[in-house]
Amino acid sequence: MRTPHVVVVMGVAGTGKTTIGPLLAARLGVPYAEGDDFHPQANIDKMSAGTPLGDDDRWPWLDAIGGWADARAGLGGVVSCSALKRSYRDRLRATAPGVVFVHLAGDRALIEDRMAHRQGHFMPTALLDSQFATLQPLQADEAGVVVDVSGSPEAITGRAVTALDALAQPAE
Repeated sequence: MRTPHVVVVMGVAGTGKTTIGPLLAARLGVPYAEGDDFHPQANIDKMSAGTPLGDDDRWPWLDAIGGWADARAGLGGVVSCSALKRSYRDRLRATAPGVVFVHLAGDRALIEDRMAHRQGHFMPTALLDSQFATLQPLQADEAGVVVDVSGSPEAITGRAVTALDALAQPAE
């Protein structure tokens, strides 16, 4: 498989970005960066209080992730980032033009159940509706793949690797 320069694992909260990202990075043999680590404390405080972030809150976060991705250009890497809106993905691409997106997608009930059972995360289940309302799926002109989040983390990662491999193959 030809590894894209940098893979952004995207999706609403609870889809498994923090679980699948490191597994995907290990399968691809590249470093992983946790997108949440790029948030300033003010963003974490807002989300912990159940307040959705606005675009002005997200721009510095996206720029920091884009900077990491750009520094990994030609070397490869995987980073998690919700990247829910097209404008957010455009912002990432403006800084790191070679990024490829893996959109983790699934049934809302499954995602809510997973969120309810995870521990130690600042994103409350109450914000899931705002995440789905904000989500703009990948468009045909965006480099990326959609991967279903049902099943085990290993199965999801396997689907992501297969989809990325197919994306990297030249059209016949």
